[in-house]
Amino acid sequence: MARAQLDLVLWMPVALGLGIGLYFLAPQEPGPVVYAVAAVLCIPTGWSWLRGPEGARFPAALVTLALLGFVLAGQRAHQVGAPVLGFRYYGPIEGRIVAIDRSGSDHLRLTLDQLRLDRIAPERRPGKVRVSLHGDQAHLHPEPGQRVALTGHLQPPNGPAEPGGFDFRRLAWFQGLGAVGYTRSPVLQLAPPDPSDWQLAGHRLRMRLSAGLQAQLPGQAGAVAAALLTGDRSGISDATMQAMRDSNLVHVISISGLHMGMVAGFVFAAVRLALVAAGRVALVWPVKKIAACAALVAATLYLWVAGPQVATQRAYIMAAVMLLAVLLNRRAFSLRTLALAAVILLVWEPESLTEPGFQMSFAATIALVLSLGPWAQIGPRLPKWVRPMAMLVLTSVVAGLATAPITAAQFHRISEYGLLANLLAVPVMGVLVMPMGVIAAVVAPLGLEALPLWLMGQGVAWMIAVAEGVAALDGAVVAIAAPARAVLPLLGFGACIAVLARGAGSSFGVLILILGALLWFTTPRPFLLIAPEGELVGVVTDEGRALSKSGASFIAGRWLEADGDEASAEDAAARPGFEGPRGARKLQVFGRRLWHLTGKSAGAVLLEACTADALVILDRAAPEGDWRGCDLWDLPRLRRSGALAFDAEGLPTTANQAVGQRLWSGR
Repeated sequence: MARAQLDLVLWMPVALGLGIGLYFLAPQEPGPVVYAVAAVLCIPTGWSWLRGPEGARFPAALVTLALLGFVLAGQRAHQVGAPVLGFRYYGPIEGRIVAIDRSGSDHLRLTLDQLRLDRIAPERRPGKVRVSLHGDQAHLHPEPGQRVALTGHLQPPNGPAEPGGFDFRRLAWFQGLGAVGYTRSPVLQLAPPDPSDWQLAGHRLRMRLSAGLQAQLPGQAGAVAAALLTGDRSGISDATMQAMRDSNLVHVISISGLHMGMVAGFVFAAVRLALVAAGRVALVWPVKKIAACAALVAATLYLWVAGPQVATQRAYIMAAVMLLAVLLNRRAFSLRTLALAAVILLVWEPESLTEPGFQMSFAATIALVLSLGPWAQIGPRLPKWVRPMAMLVLTSVVAGLATAPITAAQFHRISEYGLLANLLAVPVMGVLVMPMGVIAAVVAPLGLEALPLWLMGQGVAWMIAVAEGVAALDGAVVAIAAPARAVLPLLGFGACIAVLARGAGSSFGVLILILGALLWFTTPRPFLLIAPEGELVGVVTDEGRALSKSGASFIAGRWLEADGDEASAEDAAARPGFEGPRGARKLQVFGRRLWHLTGKSAGAVLLEACTADALVILDRAAPEGDWRGCDLWDLPRLRRSGALAFDAEGLPTTANQAVGQRLWSGR
């Protein structure tokens, strides 16, 4: 009985995750009847779990938890729902700053709430929008809580760049973003932050601490130090961020379980050593539990300062569960502890299951827990001076192997020298950077933070140098083609079964892993791709995907990344395939002529292009007329369908067909 209960604890997040995954993979939004049926089914399965025969309890529990996961995911999706802008908007925008970061193109970016938009009724107004700041904004010193005004462009969150691709609309839905856009006009402050607004007090403290850190540690060292201690990455340049990505060190500047573990671990060790050094205190007081309480307080303060980002909250929950295990005289680092943390996260924010951070955090940590057994056998046989380095190599290799499939599937790239970069940078971060950051925070009220911050800056400078050096090596990054949509769920489910099941069940998990890998490497990429608004067409050739024109760099970059193609958009546009002038590109494909018409002169060419069996892509609305002589995809039709893909046989799939009718798809 005890063994069954233990197994159930380990399987609980798997069952919840299965139900959550089924919700997100559903072809259309479940209606009230579906949720009612799921809720009703929970009654008999729940009864069998709690009161049924011994042999029926375990499967009944898994079914009940899967049903609950499905319902929780749907409830969460409806709970966070907010108005989404249904059209393009240009005009005055007024709102309160609630977050500050940088865009992928290295522009400062503001998230605003409490909005006022010209000629838009309150009930249609988005709850939050995110605006990138272009042009000269040197006069602006943004702070959370400031009320600002600007003139800018807004549009609904973008759909996938191709059918089955990443859907930003879903991410924006769960973040409460109803529109995104940009401005080239100056941003004006209407009112300073309200000191009585306690909800943004942590945000304001974070930005002030970040500014103070960057004042004492100028340059990119200060920007990275601010990211490590406060979560503010707005000062990190695009060049530094790219070097971190290419060297597989980007995880060190996003507060996660690694950072939370280092802070909590340092405080735990420091308090425990201090109490032990006090002599009789260690004999009278529960030193280990006192240290765990101190570490929990430190982790809580770190969470408050770093802000409520999803990754930070996830890291805090994992650290808190482990520290509570210490207080309850349980093993802190075990599969059971991780399972409990995963259950809390999945119940609290079911959408976490779809996020790379959640997947990578738990994959790495589970792999590290499983490696403790072999290490217990091998470690004691090694010389003492070798053990720390051997343990570091082991953890880096194990975590890297566990997260490599997720990295490749989600980001379509693998850093060839990521292990080297992590071996050179992470120890410095753990031994010097994070401890000095904690010490600086403790002694700052006494005005003694200069020395620990200087030492922290030296460590951060070393980490940046490692990232830049490794990223500059030949072949530092290898591009990987995107897998089919089912691959990552298969790999995750198969890995869980292989780890948790026994005997034949474990072998079944391995078979699922093999099936996922085969599906990854045997599923071809789309032969022909058409951008969501007709601005770009790409076709597979012997040299790689040829693009109909240069420009449209975001869409082009997405396609080439998913192809596992390291070429730039300009190089892909120069590949042979398309003919004709820039505004009237043509190509022979599927035994018929394809035309890509763009620009103001496109309408004039349409009459020539629209012949029998021709496939015509037009980046604007077609002029009035009878265009039934060809297969015409103009801008209005593409906006209804989303991006378009054709396989090698010429069979089309639209992005909206792949997504289905979901809350976030706007259908």
